[in-house]
Amino acid sequence: MSARLVIYPPDENGWRRVRYDGVAIGVAHKPSDILVFLSAAGMEDPGDLDLTDPELVEWRGPGPESWAESPP
Repeated sequence: MSARLVIYPPDENGWRRVRYDGVAIGVAHKPSDILVFLSAAGMEDPGDLDLTDPELVEWRGPGPESWAESPP
């Protein structure tokens, strides 16, 4: 089974594209952005989501520890 949530490598500004169930749901600058996108996409209570769970999340490129220090 493939992960339902895919987070792509950071672009040149540190932003990471996010897809959920094959649909682009946003471009995140920090992990909390992902939770906001999932909530808007209809996921109930994404606040309890473990972003390190490989059954749910596929990190392409660097993992969840890699974010830019501040938005451009």
